[in-house]
Amino acid sequence: MSKDDAIYQQQGFGAQLEPKAPYGLLIIDLVNGFANPAVFGGGNIPEAIEQTQKLLKTAREQGWPVAHTRIVFADDGADNNIFSIKVPSMLTLLEDNPDSHIVPELTPVDGELVVRKTVPSAFYGTSLAAWLTQRGVQTLLVAGAVTSGCVRSSVVDAMQLGFRPLVVSDCVGDRAIGPHDANLYDMKQKYATVVDREEAMTLLGL
Repeated sequence: MSKDDAIYQQQGFGAQLEPKAPYGLLIIDLVNGFANPAVFGGGNIPEAIEQTQKLLKTAREQGWPVAHTRIVFADDGADNNIFSIKVPSMLTLLEDNPDSHIVPELTPVDGELVVRKTVPSAFYGTSLAAWLTQRGVQTLLVAGAVTSGCVRSSVVDAMQLGFRPLVVSDCVGDRAIGPHDANLYDMKQKYATVVDREEAMTLLGL
């Protein structure tokens, strides 16, 4: 056990958060811009997209509610906010900009929710929580980008709203591996179950 692990364990972090059915899947911001290293991508995001295709296939076969998110700002800048002041390039993610469109490999199908947002969290100011609650979701599997930003923010909000987050570690990615690893560690200690896709399927009995 590492020194860090020992400190967290001594202080009572990292308790088990057992998954409970019904399950749902949230895919965060796996859009063309985050798949492109020249825009917002890089790091291990391509691998996350590849693994998320398999996770999405399972979710559809199992009939889980599936939600996707996109960052989409108004064409006239009317919804410019603190996030876009801090990261001005986010304002390029307009409705008709291909960079804001979900990658073709994960194209939503009928019945899957697409959430448009202008802040990191998938829940803040959106209908996502109500949509999941209406469908009875207790455990929310989470995939997407980036681990240290919109994924983490959404996981914290999911936990605060009473969902059980299950972060599928090889289905989330970041443009830099250091923040990716650090945030997976922190979410596992405080907010979520964090396992890879194969272990997640085992936990869910699939």
